[in-house]
Amino acid sequence: MLRIRLRRVGARNQPSYRIVVADSKAARDGAFVDHIGHYNPTTQPPTIVIDQERALKWIGQGAQPSEAVERILKSQGALRKVQEE
Repeated sequence: MLRIRLRRVGARNQPSYRIVVADSKAARDGAFVDHIGHYNPTTQPPTIVIDQERALKWIGQGAQPSEAVERILKSQGALRKVQEE
């Protein structure tokens, strides 16, 4: 099963995350299928850049977002588009 989840990048004590589509059995920072955005919680306000079209495409194909990514998608309004369809 595919998951849309966060992949940690950045230096020690300076986390930054890429939002990726990966196999649910792959390691957190391991192989991934597609890179759909990034999230930086250290900035004020946190920086969120996500390609909503690709995220919706993957959700339509059965990929399940993790809890953190689901919160990010809700804050960006992307999940409302899925519920409307």
